[in-house]
Amino acid sequence: MNERQPHSKISLEHLQLKAIVYLRQSSPKQVNQNLESQRLQYAMAEHAKQLGFTQVETIDCDLGKSASVGSPDRKGFDYVISSVAQGEVGIVLGREVSRLSRTDKDWCHLLEVCQIFNTLIGDEDHVYDLSQIDDQLVLGIKGTMSVVELKVLKMRLLRGQEEKARRGEMLKRLPTGYERDMDGNAVITADTRVREAITLVFTTKDILRGKPTNRTRRSFAVTI
Repeated sequence: MNERQPHSKISLEHLQLKAIVYLRQSSPKQVNQNLESQRLQYAMAEHAKQLGFTQVETIDCDLGKSASVGSPDRKGFDYVISSVAQGEVGIVLGREVSRLSRTDKDWCHLLEVCQIFNTLIGDEDHVYDLSQIDDQLVLGIKGTMSVVELKVLKMRLLRGQEEKARRGEMLKRLPTGYERDMDGNAVITADTRVREAITLVFTTKDILRGKPTNRTRRSFAVTI
């Protein structure tokens, strides 16, 4: 059993409350393939015990969910905020800041609530006390870097897609009724039923708009 490693910023008052270990990965693909990241994040629970906390709660329901702007609500993150606001939490632990948030709004919200309720924030290497101005500054910088990092990653991805598009090598999902041939070219599907169904949709549209044509009548009759 690991012995407690006392930390100057962790008081008896903090230890009487619970430690929350928050886990997150950005996509289902990461959850399925990046198992080492999961292992390291789950290991933060043991780190909490080493800091002296006997009550440790692991929140992992946000695995596979992005923390970027416009992403669906993260129930796990909302639970963390709620628990801190109820005075139940001594420390919030995440392996790194980017696991907790990728937006200024969420990050500032977490810092504000933790400061009000005297809750510490910890990562793999440090414990931060938001009553200390130096720790506020460091966390502010880390949060900003996390947000900027995500923007840089998105910019790189977009630039790569643009370059592929210029070379004609960018492969996207084809619309219904098209498929790729052996050479990778987009062609109309060879499935007669699919082709006739699509023809029916467009010819019916012409009829409803009062623009029947000979081709429309032939296609409609063949389909029926």
